[in-house]
Amino acid sequence: METPDSKTKASPPQQQEPDLKRPKMSTATSEDEDAAATTPGDDTTIKKQRYKRRKIAIFLTYCGVGYQGMQKNPGAKTIEGDLEEALFHAGAVPEHDRGIPKRYDWARSARTDKGVSAVGQVVSGRFYIDPPGLVERLHSNLSPQIRIFGYKRVTGSFNAKKFCDRRRYVYLIPVFALDPCAHRDRESVLASLGSGSELVKCLQCSERGRKVVGAVGKRSFESKSDVSPTEIWSNDKDTTVKSEIKEEVSGLMDNGDGDIRNSESVNETKVFKNEDDGKKSETTESGISSNSEDANANPEIKDEIMVSIGNGDDKNTTSEEEAIKGSGFCYGEKEKERFNRILNYYVGSHNFHNFTTRTKAEDPSAQRYIISFDAKTTFTVEGIEFVKCEVVGQSFMLHQIRKMIGVAVAIMRNCACESLIQTALQKHVNINVPTAPEVGLYLDECFFTSYNQKWKDSHEELSMKDYEEEANEFKMKHIYSHIATTEHKEGSVALWLHSLNYRNYPDLRLCDNGDNITCEDNNGRESTMVENMTECTT
Repeated sequence: METPDSKTKASPPQQQEPDLKRPKMSTATSEDEDAAATTPGDDTTIKKQRYKRRKIAIFLTYCGVGYQGMQKNPGAKTIEGDLEEALFHAGAVPEHDRGIPKRYDWARSARTDKGVSAVGQVVSGRFYIDPPGLVERLHSNLSPQIRIFGYKRVTGSFNAKKFCDRRRYVYLIPVFALDPCAHRDRESVLASLGSGSELVKCLQCSERGRKVVGAVGKRSFESKSDVSPTEIWSNDKDTTVKSEIKEEVSGLMDNGDGDIRNSESVNETKVFKNEDDGKKSETTESGISSNSEDANANPEIKDEIMVSIGNGDDKNTTSEEEAIKGSGFCYGEKEKERFNRILNYYVGSHNFHNFTTRTKAEDPSAQRYIISFDAKTTFTVEGIEFVKCEVVGQSFMLHQIRKMIGVAVAIMRNCACESLIQTALQKHVNINVPTAPEVGLYLDECFFTSYNQKWKDSHEELSMKDYEEEANEFKMKHIYSHIATTEHKEGSVALWLHSLNYRNYPDLRLCDNGDNITCEDNNGRESTMVENMTECTT
């Protein structure tokens, strides 16, 4: 008979079940699904909503006045610096990534120099775009000079710099800059004495100050009048202004010791009445210089005053009146054909080491490809007619576009021959070329042709088509008006034209055909470079 104890000993031992693995934390099944949840059965306790970063491309525009360029630079006010701070305050960048753009894959399509504006700039990165209203939050943390058009979702590998196929820049050059007779340099005025076609001092720049030799593109003066010289000298019948200036400048001359008196009347503001329309216009008659030390350091100033005033004969009076009236230059078909022919020399793949700074000819980065360069349209802003120069290229170096414009303008003004461009593009030649002012340059658009073609079925097209109306409005309100106003008040282009001479740029004499440099003027007449520098071709 079996006992209970024996039955218990005979039964096999019970096996222990293995421990189950801990379940993994739930993850979002879709990239577009936010990780948010609530406690079951309790509506009062809600977990904090969490957002994911998204890779986006941001389209923006800005006016570059007052900024030291686009790229962030420690200690300098830049567009990128303000934009990064705005992204942080808008909640797009977390606290631990603030000031470290590499952590959110920051990239820009193009860099712009000091004072250069942009209409179609594009930047990319991984940002928190939720909750809705990112653009409005950015605008609340940015100055009116910087506006955000919008943003578009892009692929995870997108990079605004690497995926940009080409960039288009625009340079607005005043029509008068292409006129060989406008804003002649001091050397040409002095050299024209006794030639039978004497030139006079540039009256339009007399109140703005004098260009500092060697400081190309910089100013050492402040505008003393808000009235543009165009308004002052536009009336051909206003002889009162001209006679008053003769008396004023004549009063500055001393009794024979070669100095100019420092008179308080130089800085006084006088009011002249226009006989035709009855309106009054103000101008500060600063003459040439109110500083006697400047006159002693530059004895040519007095000579130039004498040339502009004249000694009473009919020849000098006629020359002065012609300078006030202008040469009648216009950007017609003939001028347009010549200017576009000059710009076309840049098209193609060339070594642009002479059109930048700190880049040697042997450096592979000096090789750049220009797709197109033309100047076919003109328009008027605040009374100044501009030529719109559009250049499209894969990429550009520092000051490259401004130097290309500077050489083209020098050729149009007969300060250099067309073969100078071909000479400057040679690898073994090192020359110094003029740099046009930065105020007329702006980035127009960045193109992503290859990216759009590859991802057209799954992602939005990256272009400015959706923002054309806003871009044109900002362009007219901020960029174009700033360019025209700056030229009216400061004359940045006009004063730069006075520096286009052989003293500042001796390499303008270089030409492939030797020392006897010849070039063709607007009338098809061949003349030497010396003649072009001392004779105004009308």
